[in-house]
Amino acid sequence: MNKTEVIQTIKEIGVIPVVRASSEEEAISVVEAIKAGGLPVLEITMTVPGAVHVIEELVRRFADAIVGAGTVLDPETARACILAGAQFIVSPALNLETIACCRELDIAVMPGALSPSEIVQAWSAGADLVKVFPAGAMGGASYIKSLKAPLPQIELVPTGGVTLANAHGFIEAGAAAVGVGTDLVDTGAIRSGQPEKITQAARAFIGVVRKARMKSVPGADRDPRAGSPRRVVDATG
Repeated sequence: MNKTEVIQTIKEIGVIPVVRASSEEEAISVVEAIKAGGLPVLEITMTVPGAVHVIEELVRRFADAIVGAGTVLDPETARACILAGAQFIVSPALNLETIACCRELDIAVMPGALSPSEIVQAWSAGADLVKVFPAGAMGGASYIKSLKAPLPQIELVPTGGVTLANAHGFIEAGAAAVGVGTDLVDTGAIRSGQPEKITQAARAFIGVVRKARMKSVPGADRDPRAGSPRRVVDATG
């Protein structure tokens, strides 16, 4: 996939599993369980031991997956992940050099931001989507709704505190997708030999996003992978 296709698929799926694990093997097992649930988008954080190698291995194993790198704090790490095959780069914070690196290499980038000023700065610098982190600590879906009112052109991906119980609220508030951690990426299920718990959670999140988007457009008959309709706004204002 090219960059445009990667971004479109992320928005269509609407769920980004944030994979944190204690070992390479555990991370790969988590990914296998997530994919079995129908989620092809995967974010491997740099906190996973051997994360760059995990990305390389996942790209080799799963040609149909969109593998990204998370917790990327600098352009050097971004470049290493991209060389390993990462198709999108995510950061918990705003680093302009990392955005520039990804733009130079034509790779989708999702920097983290929290305040309206940071979000606009990230978007103006060339972010393809903006990770709002930690969204839960700022009031959850109501914060996203407040941001989208004056900034409808900016694609927001709330992360931090997103659960199966509240994911629908974020989508209804206008989020392009949601980043989900422990409520989906349950490493305990892998350790206890119950990967099906992760698989079931993946399916459940897909269902929640689908229903939230259908609710946003009453009477719409949508495919589970269909993105929510968006108001087209000139980013230059």
